[in-house]
Amino acid sequence: MDLNMNLNAPHSMGTTIIGVTYNGGVVLGADSRTSTGMYVANRASDKITQLTENVYVCRSGSAADSQIVSDYVRYFLHQHTIQLGQPATVKVAANLIRLLSYNNKNMLETGLIVGGWDKYEGGKIYGIPLGGTLIEQPFAIGGSGSSYLYGFFDQAWKEGMTKDEAEQLVVKAVSLAIARDGASGGVVRTVIINSEGVTRNFYPGDKLPLWHEELEPQNSLLDILN
Repeated sequence: MDLNMNLNAPHSMGTTIIGVTYNGGVVLGADSRTSTGMYVANRASDKITQLTENVYVCRSGSAADSQIVSDYVRYFLHQHTIQLGQPATVKVAANLIRLLSYNNKNMLETGLIVGGWDKYEGGKIYGIPLGGTLIEQPFAIGGSGSSYLYGFFDQAWKEGMTKDEAEQLVVKAVSLAIARDGASGGVVRTVIINSEGVTRNFYPGDKLPLWHEELEPQNSLLDILN
């Protein structure tokens, strides 16, 4: 294997990203591992990006592609807010991302989840996978770790969850994906958006639940050998 070739590969967020609606708002969550080929380039990256005061986006796929789409949409939404004199709705933000993703689908390798709250429709989650399709969903999962979670969400998600239940579900789901998916790892970040504003939470790796055959966190290789 040519390791030098892998180190020069584009930064890719082989990722687990999640958006969940609850009774009163939305919870977004993501892991923090960014990889370059076989190499972990950043183990504590922030994959949940602010677009406006009330709308955030979870990014997966190519880090460069997802960042440039987020930057463009943030700029357009800022202009939109100035013209209207009020914050943009979640649907407007999601449609702008859909437009950019679809019109550039041959060049972009990124899947995004848009979540937020507005006074017209409350908490909303939109999935925009590769290709630029726009799907409104009560919950959305994306990234390489999502393939391990579809059955779990079918069983665990329920209508009318509280804020705490929704956040616990997101943290549990991301930790499950981290346990199974080699491209997901690091810490878990969550963003809660509702009528009261935005709350960001951080869950370090040593505070996450361990699953089947996972090892306890160690400070050094000597701890494991001893």
